[in-house]
Amino acid sequence: MPNTGSEHIVSSYNDELVALAQTIAEMGGQVEVAIENGTKALLKLDRELADLTIIADQRIDDMQRKIDEMAVSMIARRQPMASDLRAIVTAIHVASDLERVGDMAKQLARRSLKLEGMSLQPTFYNGVKNMTALVLRQIKEALDAYSSRDAAAAIEVCNRDDEVDAMHTSLFRELLTYMMEDPRNITTCTHLLFCAKSLERIGDHATNIAERAYYLQTGKPLTNDVQELHRTQIKA
Repeated sequence: MPNTGSEHIVSSYNDELVALAQTIAEMGGQVEVAIENGTKALLKLDRELADLTIIADQRIDDMQRKIDEMAVSMIARRQPMASDLRAIVTAIHVASDLERVGDMAKQLARRSLKLEGMSLQPTFYNGVKNMTALVLRQIKEALDAYSSRDAAAAIEVCNRDDEVDAMHTSLFRELLTYMMEDPRNITTCTHLLFCAKSLERIGDHATNIAERAYYLQTGKPLTNDVQELHRTQIKA
């Protein structure tokens, strides 16, 4: 039996949804690379890598615009309902969070240019390295939860946001101590304080993406009560 026009429309619509999800995944991969490169540029004071990270941010911005255009076009032409509408609207929000993470990675790279010519002692940047590893894990697992529509994994990402905040507070105090011990550390440590804040904000955006993933799967917002219940179930 030949395909009907309605079957062709459904197939085309599904292709558009898949393309939207793939574009989000591609953007997420580029953002992860930007975080890694921005941090490496900072810790190694690598001007070339910093410049590449700053330039790459334009590509991330372009991808956000592309995703917005795809989503708006699908809403206008397809008039989606229920889970399809959630998927399209969520894609817009996730792309926005990823764009902001890209901006934070760019800020890390720019900060490295301000530190050029200075000598970073290992004790200064160990905390930044550890915090970067944690927020990278948060971003990766939030994106995995989003792509797989795993509500439980999304909750776990949100529950770990306290770890990012605690590490930021600890790093803040550590850098202040170095500044108080020797005024010559003030410039370097001030720049690193701004970097720590950028990493903390990346963690916040990872939480946002995880919350979108939960909503995408359940159709409900992720509340504190749900997070606490999940913690209790894991402990049990």
